[in-house]
Amino acid sequence: MVKPATKWLRGLLRAGKAQQRTANRLAKVLFGPVPAKPKPRKAVSKVVSKIGAKAVAKTVAKPRARPASDAVPSLAPFATPLSPPRVRKRTASPPGKWLAAHYAPLPELGQLPGRRLPYFLYLPEKAPSAAMRSRGRPLLVMLHGCEQSATQFAEGTRMNRLAERKGYAVLYPQQSLRSHARRCWKWYDKLTQEGGGDVRLIVGAIEQVAARYAIDRARIYICGISAGAGMAHIVALNHPHLFAALGLHSGPVFGAGHNLIGALQVMQHGAAARADAAIDEVLARQPAFPRLPTILLQGQADKVVRPINQTQLVRQSVRVNRMPADTLVTAQRLPGGAASGRNPAHAYALHDYQVGKDVLLRVAQVEHLEHAWSGGDASLPFNDKAKPDASKMLLDFFASHHRR
Repeated sequence: MVKPATKWLRGLLRAGKAQQRTANRLAKVLFGPVPAKPKPRKAVSKVVSKIGAKAVAKTVAKPRARPASDAVPSLAPFATPLSPPRVRKRTASPPGKWLAAHYAPLPELGQLPGRRLPYFLYLPEKAPSAAMRSRGRPLLVMLHGCEQSATQFAEGTRMNRLAERKGYAVLYPQQSLRSHARRCWKWYDKLTQEGGGDVRLIVGAIEQVAARYAIDRARIYICGISAGAGMAHIVALNHPHLFAALGLHSGPVFGAGHNLIGALQVMQHGAAARADAAIDEVLARQPAFPRLPTILLQGQADKVVRPINQTQLVRQSVRVNRMPADTLVTAQRLPGGAASGRNPAHAYALHDYQVGKDVLLRVAQVEHLEHAWSGGDASLPFNDKAKPDASKMLLDFFASHHRR
């Protein structure tokens, strides 16, 4: 007969081994070298002789194409596809301009030029409204996740289509492969969290675009998914006067990690011990920190950046906005639709934190959504076609905020 204590120890051991396997897989894929792509094999012709017949050429068949599931990029802790992407149907691109450029900071005296940041910019074809003609277009900054390019992020979120209708310019900074082999923004790096590293490059790109084009400086917004959400949060916390509002989709809590193992720990368990202290440090550095309206979106089935992170991000937003104890919080639950229907939709809960007439924090908790952009183009990895439409939710929230 097995004693209860022995059963408990065996169960604990199995759970520990499972957790270790998950951590090892995440660490290997995110921080390990990118596997080299195998070279395609060419067809080889052989001469086959037959008795009483002429020599005939026989072509050896090419190896059969790998199934779509094998072609999906390997698991990355900030961008995990729900399922193999479908074969893409080419759709017409939005009619505006899609421009490629880069930001390169001027080197200091006696130093060599530093790293430059590539970016893409969408400018709507639609004529600006009277208000936009006098003040400029609003600018939305979008930061992609790991194993995504700026172009893939733009296509997957369909943000340019919405921006065309609403008159937004959209800036897509792109992490370079030289900086990170999987294009991950280093949200876990302590220097970056304090405003160094890629933060300066992203802010430089924003300033460059705002100087070159007619941009409304009171309506600049920043958002991202996963590692991009972590970086968007860092940029906004270090430059709060630059942004009118912030959007985080499936992002890690701010201010923790500080090394590779710590980053994995944050993704899986959050950082309760650092959540408040990290914000207090920001406020100590910036006593005149302004209000920072924020929208948080999170899939409740996300096993990569788990929902505990959103819970702690709520605490951080309440703290950084210095919300009073009597802040009005309203809640509603919106039903989903049939998953197999033409317009599938996940049910989701929505919480608004209102101070005076302003909603300073909106929290969306989407049922059954894994680590993917809600309402995105599912023919691309890291997107879930089921509503709610995260892109629309972000622009709807941003429309009610401007920097005073």
